This record gives sequence, C-alpha cells and structure tokens, in this order.
Amino acid sequence: MTHHMAHRTTLNRRAFLGSSLGLAVAAGFAAAPAYASDAPSVLEPSHTSESDAARTRCIPRGGIGMHLYTMRTPLAADFLGTLEQLAEIGYATVGVSGRHGHSASAIRGFLDRTGLRPVLEHVAYTTLTGAGLPQALEDLHTLGAKWPVVPSLPGSMHSPAGFRAAAREFNRIGQASRDAGLGPVQFHNHGADHAVVDGENLYEILLRETDPHLVAFELDVYWATNGGADPARLFVEHPRRFPALHVKDMAPNGDFADVGSGVLDFAAMFENAHVGGVQQWLVEHDRPADPFATARISYNHLAALRY
Repeated sequence: MTHHMAHRTTLNRRAFLGSSLGLAVAAGFAAAPAYASDAPSVLEPSHTSESDAARTRCIPRGGIGMHLYTMRTPLAADFLGTLEQLAEIGYATVGVSGRHGHSASAIRGFLDRTGLRPVLEHVAYTTLTGAGLPQALEDLHTLGAKWPVVPSLPGSMHSPAGFRAAAREFNRIGQASRDAGLGPVQFHNHGADHAVVDGENLYEILLRETDPHLVAFELDVYWATNGGADPARLFVEHPRRFPALHVKDMAPNGDFADVGSGVLDFAAMFENAHVGGVQQWLVEHDRPADPFATARISYNHLAALRY
C-alpha cells in the first residue's frame, strides 16, 4: 500500500495476456470455509449458462468501495466533506486506513451522515499481536465494520520462518476476532510478500498455514502482479479466501494508475472473483495527483465493467 515499500519489478502480465480460467474450474471446489456463507448471493452466477454469465456479470453497487488511504490528503483537511463527495460519486463502502485525529465513534458518525458503510479497518500488526487487540476489535464494532486487516508485516519477518510465525499469530488474532462477533482477520499484501525465499513462496505459506475460518486475505491486485503472482489463479486455487480486494491499476511503466487507465485486465481477472469469495472491490491509488479525479474515474470504470 505505502509507496515507500514499492520495489519495482518487471511487469508480469501472464495473468492477463493468456487465456482466462474457465468458470468450470470452480466446480472442483465444493468445500468452503464456514465464512463463505457471509458472501452475498448476488455474487454467484444467476444465469443459465456459464458463457452468458461471463459476458454479463457486473460488480454489485454495494460492493464498490474506496480504501481511504487513497483520500488521505483531503481527509486530513475535511474528513466529513471528503466522505460526502465519495458518496455523491456513488461509492457504497469504505476501508478505513488512518483516522486523522478522529475517534472511531466520530468517524462512525461521519459515515452514518453520508450513508457510507465501513467494511474494514487497517490496524498495525504490532497492535493486533499486542495489548491493543481488544480495543482494536471494540473499535471495529464502534465503526460498524467487519474485518480487522493487517496492512503489512515488519520487514524483519520476510522469511519462511517469519511468515510461519505470522501465520500462527493470524490464527490467534482471527480467533479473537471471531469470538468478538467479527469476521476473520485479513492480510493485505505487497509485492515482496510474493517472493520466493529459500525455495518457498512466502504468501503461499500464509495461505496454507492459516485456518480459513479465522484468516482471510485482502488481495491487492497491483502488488500481487508486481510480485509475480496471478490474482485470477489465486481465486481458483484458494476459493473463498479473498473477501476483499484492493483494486489498483498499473501504468505501462509499472507505476500506479487510476482503475481502468492502466494495463491490468480486470475483466479477465474478475471472471473467477466469485470463486475467490470476493465481496468488496475497494479502489486504491497510492499516489493520486488528484484524489477526487481518481475516485470518479475508478468508480465509473468498476460500475460499467462487465466480465
């Protein structure tokens, strides 16, 4: 998410230039973790044929959100006014990332006034692994959100042993979140999280060694691609693990771009989003020149997208 963590890699487009995975692949995944029932039925194919579904599926308007890191500059100046403009554009939900001096209850009041629904909040790994966990979960209830999200892991943990330790912590945090009546904890990825270290793919360690009922993944599709992963394949290989996405586009030079103005093929990528359990498509741009222009362009693209 934060641009200082970026490490430019050669653009890997194999996820989007080859043939997209067929919906029929999903038929092999009958079992799903318990929280799969949380997904709204509108995301499931409702058409008579798979080919027809592939042409006409759209993102539900209630699933198009803004990750508020994108809007951090205007939020710092006018939190309520920024939310009002997002609601006017058409956004239904937000992911909270930074409170800009406001309490959780104050932000809940702002959101209630604008009709926006918070779905998650980014909370530091050290907070959730330490004494701050109970308050963080209470704050999620106050906000009216469902998921605590770990935005990143400390750089010192980027090894197989570190990611295994993180997997154990995620299971513990996820249990506490579930016990508090919330959803599973989610992990937000950056490019380096997809690295192969000592012969092991770090991200795959988390997918394999966490309980699907307790731990889910907020997949940042830009950073996944940047790190050499294939979001479309992840949806099929790990069904129901991705209830939320960061939808961020990639410029031809590998930089960030407004959604729909870059090189990522979102129609092909999202063909199997329902298999991945996606419920929220949260727009993000790490360094927008004009945050409100980014918000408008990105929303319009996702609202018009057919896949």
